[in-house]
Amino acid sequence: MKRHSGFTVSLIASASIAATFFLIAEPAMAQEDLRSQVNIQVTGLIPKDSNATDSNGDPITSHSNNSAGLLAGYTFHLNRWVALEGDYGFNRNTTTYSGSFGTSGIEANVHQMTGAFLLSLPMKVPRMRPYALAGAGALRFDPTSNLDSTTLGAQAQTKGAFLYGAGMNIDVTRHFGVRGEYRGMLVKVPDFAVATLAMGTTTHLAQPSGGIYFRF
Repeated sequence: MKRHSGFTVSLIASASIAATFFLIAEPAMAQEDLRSQVNIQVTGLIPKDSNATDSNGDPITSHSNNSAGLLAGYTFHLNRWVALEGDYGFNRNTTTYSGSFGTSGIEANVHQMTGAFLLSLPMKVPRMRPYALAGAGALRFDPTSNLDSTTLGAQAQTKGAFLYGAGMNIDVTRHFGVRGEYRGMLVKVPDFAVATLAMGTTTHLAQPSGGIYFRF
């Protein structure tokens, strides 16, 4: 009788352990099955002012206004720790240059195309998936028709960019969630092929964002 009772207790304990394991593992396994993710975010673009000297040694500065924009991307999870992401972003801002020539302003559409590696960060909070990112890309500065007389010859330019950042995915359901993210970019100040605006220096663009995503 004692042997039978001991066997029953062992069986119940084993079943309980197995049930607990599957309850814990099932959400993780379910998440692993969803490797693709589409992201749609509203962003802010906050450029840093830049200072340099022109070819004559005279000081020149550039200031770009803060602006809002959109960022859309696709994420593919290679495994539970690493993912690849490609993004396209758009915003419009005005850069004002000041130097010996006076002041010139150029309004431009900024097209952002980037690729990054995402590394998941360990966090034992249900539904929250933090990550860090690093990558590279290009920014296309395309002048609008809103130009002053000193920049009528401004042309579109593409500048390479280094990208870094971090963010958080929060799963609302298995297929839908919300995302908060910060991206920083290092990029050369555009001169739009106008010789007097050439600075040859690198600036920093801060890009906080928030939005939604769909997993499948």
